[in-house]
Amino acid sequence: MTTIFNDPAEFAEDQLEGFVSLYADRLTGVPGGVVAHRGDDPIVAVVVGGGSGHYPAFAGLVGPGFASGAVVGNIFTSPSAAQVYSVAKAADQGRGVILTFGNYAGDVMNFGIAAERLRREGIDARIVLVTDDVASSPKESERRGIAGDFTVFKSLSAAAAAGHDIDEVERIGRAANAATRSFGVAFSGCTMPGAAEPLFRVPERQMGVGLGIHGEPGIRDEPVATARELAGLLVDGLLADRPSDGGNRVAAIVNGLGTTKYEELFLLWNEIRPLLADAGLEPVEPEVGELVTSLDMGGCSLTLMWLDDDLEHAWHADAYAPGYRKQASPLAALVPAARTSGADDDELAPTPTPAAARLSPLTAEALRIIRDVLVEAEDELGRIDAIAGDGDHGRGMVKGAQAAVTATERLEESGPGWALLQAGRAWAAAAGGTSGVLWGAALEAAGRALGDDRDAYAPDDAVRAVDAFVDAMLDLGRAEIGDKTIIDAALPFREALREGIADGVGAAWASGADAAEAAARATAGLTPRKGRARPLAEKSVGTSDPGATSFALIVSALARFTN
Repeated sequence: MTTIFNDPAEFAEDQLEGFVSLYADRLTGVPGGVVAHRGDDPIVAVVVGGGSGHYPAFAGLVGPGFASGAVVGNIFTSPSAAQVYSVAKAADQGRGVILTFGNYAGDVMNFGIAAERLRREGIDARIVLVTDDVASSPKESERRGIAGDFTVFKSLSAAAAAGHDIDEVERIGRAANAATRSFGVAFSGCTMPGAAEPLFRVPERQMGVGLGIHGEPGIRDEPVATARELAGLLVDGLLADRPSDGGNRVAAIVNGLGTTKYEELFLLWNEIRPLLADAGLEPVEPEVGELVTSLDMGGCSLTLMWLDDDLEHAWHADAYAPGYRKQASPLAALVPAARTSGADDDELAPTPTPAAARLSPLTAEALRIIRDVLVEAEDELGRIDAIAGDGDHGRGMVKGAQAAVTATERLEESGPGWALLQAGRAWAAAAGGTSGVLWGAALEAAGRALGDDRDAYAPDDAVRAVDAFVDAMLDLGRAEIGDKTIIDAALPFREALREGIADGVGAAWASGADAAEAAARATAGLTPRKGRARPLAEKSVGTSDPGATSFALIVSALARFTN
């Protein structure tokens, strides 16, 4: 929801005033929009535009190497002909003006009226429409413009900055549009400033396939897909409409529409990239981020522009605008860092004794049990962590445990010590966060305590391994009983194990697990004195500590394994 505003009716004007003041070193506000400061040599003025709510389109694309001006209408509303005229007149440098915008009825009319007025005054005014959205019509001339705005604007602007005349700039812009295809999906609607409800809604757990950037109808609703499935949907949608004369090099954009986060877009690109390679396409300087947005809309799109020599030159060209910057020179002199192996890579697994080798399968099975119990409890662990923390405990523990299992499955011949050492390192690397560090270090410490060089392993060796495990957590976390952390469950577990070890590992471990479960439940009455829950201490009272809870779940599952 758009929540920061004064008078909703003045939102577009108010935000533009703040934008102009922020970037007054490179652009000037004029009635209806902004124009770029000029260089020494006059160029064809490329004026982009449309409604507000799509930043960095349109004002954010004004600057050296990009647009000479941007017309800024009200939210999702075409600017008036007077606004278009005002910006174009201010942007004109005596070499003509190209007006470029998405193919929407209001924009077509208002930009067209302004172009006629400019021509009557002797200014050569041309129009380049963007028609990239393959979902909106089978006929290119009837398609709306979405994120392909960016590739067309960039191509026009680069040609103008290179000093070409208006005929050549227009030709390159039209070629860019003819070579550009976009296809997108929406997960949620966008909300206008001051509105209580979004402009449109996508059914729960569905995505609107082919939906426009203002909520215009798409092709259909489908269940929300995995990243891999979504990548396939987007790539297939574009390849089905690839230009007949398209080559194998493409400018690619994965565009976020407002609330789909950059990390999600990076992940999606990683699934798109191999699909393009399978189709024989080579991405050239791909862009992943928010380039043509829609307020707080959830969704994304894929744009491909099939490159010829002129379009590739334009795509590579430098640009420096508030919302987009590309500069080749800072990168040209850089060289990749040399790949060096760390100390861990140089370590060799010790040859295990027969006794150690016999324990190795049991270690691997124990790690699988840990993973499985965490997978089952992931949602609940996340829920209780979110009450006073960041809600990532379940996900982090699962990632760590899965990495530990994977690391030990790769080992050929090893004993329990080396397996736990590798499991701990993998756990810490994959899980991150405090729990990841603690569990990683504790597993490593347990592995060192066990070793792989014993002729026989006795129940006391299990105690030594647990001692090392808990001591590592104590040394790193500096927590004590009563701090509402994993230690509240780990210390009672260790004491019960020590006291009962004379009866055998199975019985002692079961006793320890009972103690850990009781201690974990008791943390509900505690106020946290350590960790991320501490700043919201009172909120956590009544809820068990997630670290203590996950520890108790794990040792309880292993108790069943040891018996």
